[in-house]
Amino acid sequence: MNVRKSDAFIADVERQFEWYVVNANWEIAERYLAAVETTSKLLGQHSLLGPVAGFSHPRLRDWRFMVVARPFQKHILFYESVGEDVVLRRALHGRQDLPQRLEEPPATN
Repeated sequence: MNVRKSDAFIADVERQFEWYVVNANWEIAERYLAAVETTSKLLGQHSLLGPVAGFSHPRLRDWRFMVVARPFQKHILFYESVGEDVVLRRALHGRQDLPQRLEEPPATN
């Protein structure tokens, strides 16, 4: 399957990368990006690997999720299968109010 990254997903990952650069260091930020990419490739190979998130909002109902590869497992990738594609929709820290955050555009996170 092809892996596509939505604009919201890219914005989420960029925001988290910048947070790591400012609050940790460049190396940690790069390791975060590598872990996200590893997880994304895995989903491209096994699109049904992540469980259905089970949200009630109609737009989110079919979304699945997968935790990011270690040591960033507190971060969650939300995605859906669309035809022959895995579409990565959002990338959020698990401590957030996920149903509310998923309904908002990335700029308000």
